Amino acid sequence: MTITLYGPDPSVFDTSNRKPHVVIIGAGLAGLTLAALLHKADIPFDIFEKSPETRNVGSAVFLGPNVGPLFTQLGIMEEYMAKSKYCNAIRIFNENREQDFFMDTSLNDEMGGFEGRILPRKVLYEIILSRVPEERIHRAKRMSWMTQGENGVHVKFTDGSEFEGDILVGADGAYSAVRKCLFERLKKDNNLPASDAVELPFSCVCVAGYSGPLDPEKFTFLKEDTSSVVNTRSFDKPYSWNVFAVKDDRMCWNATLYLDVESSKFHNNFRTTDWGEGGAESMCNDVRDFPIPGGDGTLTLGDVIDKTPKDQMTKVVLEEKVFNTWYHCRTVLMGDACHKLHPAGAQGANMAIQDAVALANWINVIATPQVKDVEMAFQAYKEERYAAAQVAANLSKSMCRFYGKTTDIGALITRFIAKNMPLWMWGYVMVAMVKNRPQASFLPFVQDHGTVKAADLKSYRETLKIIRAKEAEGAAAARPQAEAVAEISVTVV
Repeated sequence: MTITLYGPDPSVFDTSNRKPHVVIIGAGLAGLTLAALLHKADIPFDIFEKSPETRNVGSAVFLGPNVGPLFTQLGIMEEYMAKSKYCNAIRIFNENREQDFFMDTSLNDEMGGFEGRILPRKVLYEIILSRVPEERIHRAKRMSWMTQGENGVHVKFTDGSEFEGDILVGADGAYSAVRKCLFERLKKDNNLPASDAVELPFSCVCVAGYSGPLDPEKFTFLKEDTSSVVNTRSFDKPYSWNVFAVKDDRMCWNATLYLDVESSKFHNNFRTTDWGEGGAESMCNDVRDFPIPGGDGTLTLGDVIDKTPKDQMTKVVLEEKVFNTWYHCRTVLMGDACHKLHPAGAQGANMAIQDAVALANWINVIATPQVKDVEMAFQAYKEERYAAAQVAANLSKSMCRFYGKTTDIGALITRFIAKNMPLWMWGYVMVAMVKNRPQASFLPFVQDHGTVKAADLKSYRETLKIIRAKEAEGAAAARPQAEAVAEISVTVV
């Protein structure tokens, strides 16, 4: 028996003065942030997640000043600060636990007006999830197909259920089912760019985790009020590994295996559709003897792995690609579905959140749910975010080389440049990292105190103009009625 989840009444799809109903596929950081914003804007939406539980795994997430204004608007800033640690440095060690490199990132705070913070991905996910009404989240809903046209979008799920809406948002990760359906349609019509048809390239495999409580007397850096990215590079192994001190005496960690042509072929068989536990145990055995700094000088990754619950460990292939096609008709992509970045640059979560702000701003001012107005909004969204994705991709590739194999010539050159870069040049790099501090144009403006002026983002500036124009029209329309009521009142008196 087919179970149908009905969306908005199809008979009203093409009427004006109606906010579009948004169907979001994927309840990751990108999808949930968009959902939280749409909820604030009073825009109807439903979000569908293929997993039966909204479990989010992975390592740590570093968020710079970029998210400060938005988190304040969403009302989660206080909780975010309480559950994260101030992070102000990147420290590079060798296998003898000797520090080779120190990068001070505290300049970001003054430039951006907000602190850089680090927290487990799982914790950030739960904070944003708390801002999305539970009844709007539908779990265990794996999308099988979608169609779109003048009258809306129609989504089918593997359990036989269906849903209809005005807009379809693919926020379902690197192996996006929405992107797959969209690209197949475009390919059939000979409208898909050749580069988009190429499989996602990858050069690394990573195992990551979020530990349970640890003993601060043994892991002494947990006692510090601040945190830093602590990276160790191998002398002769194709690995680098990180540990991050987070709240509640816990640690996030990861180990990255850098692949060559032959090992890439082997690990290609591992590719999966999401972050999962498959293969994590085997890779953990390979890296458990890797040394980490701190304590009495004998700590290894194995000491942290042994204190990490199995359901908080995962193995994942790290792809890197920025797609050219982000939207078509009523369907739009965001987050990893349109730009998969190497996590070495710590840009993935930032980019997903910034995508959500820009897209929500444009959806909020769509004139009618008709295709022409929807595509105009999507085009403006892509124009702004595509350029940012290219910058983030280049930064992530540079940081991947920075953390890479000791014997790799590209890594050696990147580290030499970073180590000898003058402070004024670091300033330029940091300006590029902190200047995008987006806000929702439909929520109260948050005063920004950064010494670097926030970028003039079209998604905020132009949508705010539209909102104010509509408010002025509404005020003008209401004025004659108010004057008429006043005239009647005077007559009665």
